[in-house]
Amino acid sequence: MDIKQLFGHRVKELRNKKGISQEKLAEFSDLHRTYISSIELGKRNVALENIARLAKALDCNIEDLFKSTVN
Repeated sequence: MDIKQLFGHRVKELRNKKGISQEKLAEFSDLHRTYISSIELGKRNVALENIARLAKALDCNIEDLFKSTVN
């Protein structure tokens, strides 16, 4: 898995732990739902500003987004 896929997997994992949909995450982070989907599929090289938005929306630290549970 490359870094974009690992990051996307982690975003999806944290989103699922919070029990929220992609639509809600998009709303909370002020990003578009299709952008969230692309992130989770590992298709996006996410900008630092959007990483910060995602962390805030998921109520976690930025570093938590990089703690992969996939080997």
